[in-house]
Amino acid sequence: MQQSDLFTCIPDVAGQIAGVDEAGRGPLAGPVYAAAVILDPARPIEGLADSKKLTARRREQLALQIQTQALAWHIACADVAEIDSLNILQATMLAMQRAVQGLAVQPSLALIDGNRAPKLACQVQTIVKGDALVQAISAASILAKTARDAYLLTLHQQYPQYEFDRHKGYGTALHLARLSEHGPCPAHRTSFAPVRNCLSPSAGQDA
Repeated sequence: MQQSDLFTCIPDVAGQIAGVDEAGRGPLAGPVYAAAVILDPARPIEGLADSKKLTARRREQLALQIQTQALAWHIACADVAEIDSLNILQATMLAMQRAVQGLAVQPSLALIDGNRAPKLACQVQTIVKGDALVQAISAASILAKTARDAYLLTLHQQYPQYEFDRHKGYGTALHLARLSEHGPCPAHRTSFAPVRNCLSPSAGQDA
């Protein structure tokens, strides 16, 4: 499928088109990240794809290309406190808003991965599986994923007992075992049931 075929359902708008995607809705710890990217048609980037389909090394390579060659890009997040107070969906929408608002060039249209969209000043269109279909969304997914993974490595330095470098905060068997053993740390999302169920008066004493 040619890239031009992917845009047949996208409105004809004057101005720039931004792709927007998130990373980190499902994990039990850490912020949810979002990125917005306006690609430069004069500087195409080969190999853009859904970040989940790429190796970590390839994501890092592409992230550098995106940051160098895109017309504009911005990465934002909503932190754990915002996730726990708003809920994960609303926190994700907030991170997306911040990503688009942070662009040096404001778009006329934002293409959002999925079926829910934040309120933005520009026109918005959702695209299910957009990270695999639209290159600007693919680029956003790569930036959001690499930024979040980098942050989880810093969390690993702060709280090595949870091994965040291995599971990136997702609810794997390893993470659940460490959570049960040590209790939640400040980076955990207490509104998520597996974390909430581990809360106790002594939780986090060794964090």
